[in-house]
Formats: sequence, C-alpha cells, structure tokens
Amino acid sequence: MMQKILFGNLTWQAIPFNNPIIMGAAVFMVAIILLIIGALFYFKQWKTLWTEWLTTVDHKKIGLMYIILAFVMLVRGLIDAAMMRLQQAIAVGDSMGYLPPEHYNQIFTAHGVIMIFFMAMPFMFGLINIVLPLQIGARDVAFPFLNSLSFWLAVVGAVLLNISLVIGDFAATGWLAYPPLSELAYSPGVGVDYYIMALQISGIGTLLSGINFVVTILKMRCPGMTLMKMPVFVWTSLCSMILVILAFPVLTVTLALLCFDRYFGMHFFTADAGGNAMMYINLIWIWGHPEVYILILPAFGIYSEVVATFSKKYLFGYATMVWATACITLLAFSVWLHHFFTMGAGANVNAFFGIATMVISVPTGVKVFNWLFTMYRGRITFTTPMLWTMGFISTFAIGGMTGVLMAVPAIDYQVHNSLFLIAHFHNAIIGGVLFGYLAGLTYWFPKVFGFKLNETLGRYAFWSWIIGFYVAFLPVYLLGMMGMTRRLSHYDAATGWHPFLVVAAIGVLIICGGVLFQVAQLLVSIKNRASYRDVTGDPWDGRTLEWSIASPAPFYNFAITPHVNSRDAFWQAKQEGSHQSETKPQYEDIHMPKNTGVGFIIAVFSGIFGFAAVWHIVWLSIVGLAGAIITVIVRSFNMEVDYYLKADDVERMERERQSMITQMATKAACCGSVATQPQILNTQNI
Repeated sequence: MMQKILFGNLTWQAIPFNNPIIMGAAVFMVAIILLIIGALFYFKQWKTLWTEWLTTVDHKKIGLMYIILAFVMLVRGLIDAAMMRLQQAIAVGDSMGYLPPEHYNQIFTAHGVIMIFFMAMPFMFGLINIVLPLQIGARDVAFPFLNSLSFWLAVVGAVLLNISLVIGDFAATGWLAYPPLSELAYSPGVGVDYYIMALQISGIGTLLSGINFVVTILKMRCPGMTLMKMPVFVWTSLCSMILVILAFPVLTVTLALLCFDRYFGMHFFTADAGGNAMMYINLIWIWGHPEVYILILPAFGIYSEVVATFSKKYLFGYATMVWATACITLLAFSVWLHHFFTMGAGANVNAFFGIATMVISVPTGVKVFNWLFTMYRGRITFTTPMLWTMGFISTFAIGGMTGVLMAVPAIDYQVHNSLFLIAHFHNAIIGGVLFGYLAGLTYWFPKVFGFKLNETLGRYAFWSWIIGFYVAFLPVYLLGMMGMTRRLSHYDAATGWHPFLVVAAIGVLIICGGVLFQVAQLLVSIKNRASYRDVTGDPWDGRTLEWSIASPAPFYNFAITPHVNSRDAFWQAKQEGSHQSETKPQYEDIHMPKNTGVGFIIAVFSGIFGFAAVWHIVWLSIVGLAGAIITVIVRSFNMEVDYYLKADDVERMERERQSMITQMATKAACCGSVATQPQILNTQNI
C-alpha cells in the first residue's frame, strides 16, 4: 500500500534489464550525461552555465539552445530510422530480424514524434529566435521571459520522450496515436501517456512562442519598416506563427480528450458510450496538415533570403511572394481530409478536399518560379546555403508532384497507407523543411559565432544528404506502388521487396555519412575559426539588417535603432555608400530585460508533473503542478525584470568591439586569410 502511494505504478519491472539494445542505449545516455557533468566540474563552468545559459533571455542564446536540442534529437531520430531500415533489410522470409515487433512499433512511433515535434520544431524556433529580431531592427522579442519558458518546456517534452526509452516504454501507435489503438483497452502500458504528456508540455511552449513572435513582428519593427518592407523570412515566420496560434490549441484539446479517456474512463473516442474514433482523426489532422505549413513556410523564407543574396539581385516578385504566403496560410485549414479519403465520407466531400489540395499547390508553385526568376541572369555564387536551396528545388518538386497526385481520391485509394505516402512525406519534410533549415543555419552561422563554416566539408555534407535521400526514398516510392504497406517489420520473400529495402537501408547510411561530415565541419571550423573569422559583419554581402551589425551580434543587437526607407534597406544603402559614416554616433540608453531562472524552474516542475502523471504518482503530480503554478504567481509580483544599459556603456562596448575587430582584421590580413576590412556602419538611417 505504501509503495503504491509513494511510487504509483512505477516498479523495477518498468526498466527492461533483459533488453540489451535498450540497456545499451541507456548506458550510452548516462555516459554522455556523466561526461557533461564531469566537464562542468573540471572546467568550473557551473556558474557560467546558470548565469549565461539556463537563465538567459537573450533571443540569440535561446535560439542557439533550440538548435542544439534539434541536432541532439536529429541524431536520436536518425538512429531510429537506421534501426528500422536495418530491420526491414534483414527481416525477410524465415529471418525475423533483430527487433521484436513491439519494440519496432515503438521505434517508428518515436521516430515520427521526434522528427516533427523535437527536431523540426526546435530547429525552426531556433532560427526564428536568432534572426527575426535582427531583421526587424529589434533588441529582443516582445516577451523575453516567455521565450525562455517556451524553450525549457520543449526541453522537458524531449526529456520525457527519452526517459520512456529506459523507464517504461513509448507509444506503439504511430506518431499521431490513432484510437482505438491508443485507448487504454489496446495500449494498457504507459507509452501513450508519455506521448500525451511530452506533447502537451512542449505544445504549451510552442503556443507561447507563436504568440510571442506575432506580437514581436507587429509591434517591435524599427521605424520605417512597414509590413511590405519586411524581409520575406519575417513574413513567412509571421504566417507560420499565426498557424501555430490557430492550430496548436486544437492539438491540445485533442490530446486532452484522449487523456480523459485513458485516465478518467471517458469515451470521447471509443466505439461504445457514444464515442467516435473518426472525430479524433479529424481533429488531429485539422492540426496536422497546418503543421506541415508551420514548418515549411519559414523554410520558404530562408530560400528567399538565400536566393536573393547569392544571385546578387532583388527577389523577383516580392509582393506575389507575400500574397502566396498569405494564401497558403488561409488555405492550410481547408485540406486536412485528404489524409483519410478512405474514411467513406462520400464522393462530394472527397472531391472538395481533393480540389482544395490542388489549389493550395498553386501559391507554392508561384514561389518556386519566383526563386527561379530571381536566379535567372543573376551572378550566382554556389555557396553551401545555395547548394541546399538548389537541392530543395529538385527534391521538393518531386514531393509536390506526388502530393498533387495523391490529391486525386481515386489514386489515393490505391496508395493510402502504403510506402508511397511515406516517400512523399519525407520528400516534403527532408527536401523542403530540413534542407531549408540547414541552408539557414549555414547562412546565419557567422552572425551567431563570428566565423563561417568550412565550405568544403559543407559541400561533402550536402552531397551525402541529397544522394542518400534519393537512394533511400526512390525505392520507397516503388515499394509503395508494389503494394508494401507502412510499418511492416517482416515480409515474405516472394513479395520481391527485399532488394529495394536493402537499397533504402544503404541510402540511410549515406545520410548518416552526411551528418558525420556536418559534425566534422563544425569541429574543423571551430579549430580554424581564426581563418574563417568574419571581421566585416557582412560575410555574404547580405541585404537585410542583421548584416549591418558586427559578428557575433552584441547582446543588445543594435547600438542605435535603425531607420529603414525601403526593402533590402542595408543592401541598397551599400549600393549608395550611405551605410558608412565618419560622424560620431549619438548613443542613447537601451532598455533590456534581466535574466531569470523562472522559466527553467517552471519547466522542471512541469517535467515532474508529467512524469508523475504517467506513473499515477498522485502526490508528486500535485507537487509538480502546484510548484509550476506557485512559481508563475511569484513571478507575477516581481517588478524588477528589466534595466537600462547606459549610453556611456554602449559607447565603450562599441569602441572595444570595433578595436577588437580591427585587430583581428589586421592579423587575418597579415596571414592572408581575409581580404576585407571592417567597416564603420551607420544604421541610423538606412
């Protein structure tokens, strides 16, 4: 009785000591954690960790931590993908492979959840955090504390997901947890509960971020920057965040209803007592398809910035790009039913959603042609960001065409739930979303760290990714046409699928090689950062405001609030020579937010609540929930949340920064590694 009160349903049997794969992964994770802790003790960086990172509200540092989270989860998701492909490559005929079916089911579920919620979403928010305030001439986001809280809630969601690998199990339902399989009768373990708690906690952070960025864009643009003078990346981020605000409450309610079914014996989605599983599927896809556009729109903005910069031209059709983005935003909620044409809604309903799906492809096509026309007769520089963009155009074109193909209900009936769908989805997410984020990371890396990434290793990574992608997924299209359904862990040799699955597994290994090249690129760039140093603040001859300040950007972003008069204001100022000034700048006091650990503390309490709720530890759930609420209330009474950076301090730091950059430029010029000299920038009126 006392054990039940103290630990709920948690027992030693929850840890699978007899599974060598899981225990090996657990030992690896524990070793990494101990290594990090040991390094913090050895280098005496605990205070720095707390004051500079755990409590920071600087949007650039938060963005960097988002990207670190994304890459950690990318590695985890890629390992899951490799395990699945290896299982399918060897589990043919009499061979059952090396993964038991229940473990395989958890892996493909975790893979989807990780890649969408804990890789792509953090990657997106990381880039938006780093770049968006700089592009609109702001010194931070509208609500810095909420920004910190949002990040730490995302971390808690990722931690809960990874804990499920060792303590208990994860959902074995697929990444969207369709009922009735996700109901208690068919999934009596804690896997679905981990799924619900991880997504609910991280989803709250996502919604807060969406509100934060919409307010930031609408209220914190610098003087002169009207809506139609905003960079395209800002526009696409705005539309993406509007979709977040509209879509994520639907996900929260849907998972809450499933939670009520599992925890309180209700019947929202069960076949008895008036429930309906199709209601869940409608609700989850009312969130799910806008989620695709939530992810892809910021990537479209990145491609627009990269193409214009490296084609040395104004972006072709700026206004049509903006309106195309707005059209996609409006139409995003009109196509969700194409995910289940086979539900039996009837020909008229299927026809409407099929036509809507074809219509939404039109503004996407407008964007592709605008990028191509921007490149036409441009002086294109094939840097790594531009290569990622070119790779996107080819892969996304295939993904788009197969998407329109499946918009025809008669065709969708044939390929529904097959590997053809899997290949299409990965065409859109890898070729569209991930390639865009990797282009953005390479493009804006100097603005964060002050030096560029190694181009040679970046090219190797790109070619490994794109070759690996085609090798991995073109056979999957063929397998779908041959009738192979998704999520199979074993198949008969007579199907003829085996050779194609072996080729697909080889493709995954090539992609893994691309990740290794990216790790090597980072390490080599850090080692040789002096030779890759950006001493101008504008290593790519950029067009927008983030390139008008030093690299890395100071914590206050702009010493003087910029005033803009046109689109691509900084690029135009460079053409006119008005970006340089010999006059002494007139500095003013800068209003800045104070660091706070409240977001981290609330997230810790949220994690305690989530873990305790999974295992039905009632007293600990109360502690976690009450701790989070009390911390929020205490925070609301704290009025000391900001300060003013004095003008004299700003002037001193700007002089020191300029002196340091000049010294680095002189040293680099002597070594023959950098030919450009630092420029004195005038952002007061560009």
